[in-house]
Amino acid sequence: MSQFDNIPDMTALRARIDALDAELIAMLAERSALIDRAARIKARDGLPARIDDRVEEVVANVCRHAADAGLDPALIEHIWRRLIDAAIDQEDRHLKGEQE
Repeated sequence: MSQFDNIPDMTALRARIDALDAELIAMLAERSALIDRAARIKARDGLPARIDDRVEEVVANVCRHAADAGLDPALIEHIWRRLIDAAIDQEDRHLKGEQE
């Protein structure tokens, strides 16, 4: 029996998915704010936006968490690499803005 077997119909299921999507957006907004802080720290410390070792560390972490949660690590890796690329672009914009 699944923890979601008590959801009675598609209306209730869709409402739960919509609520979960809102929570995910809130977490992504928090992550974005942390990326802004990382950009300020990197600017102060003279670090580049992309640090390849850290990228691979983040990907390995999420793939491990995905596998532990029963998710497809390859799918999560694909999603997170796009998320990381967007975060690096966000940091680059901050770093370039602080140099001008």
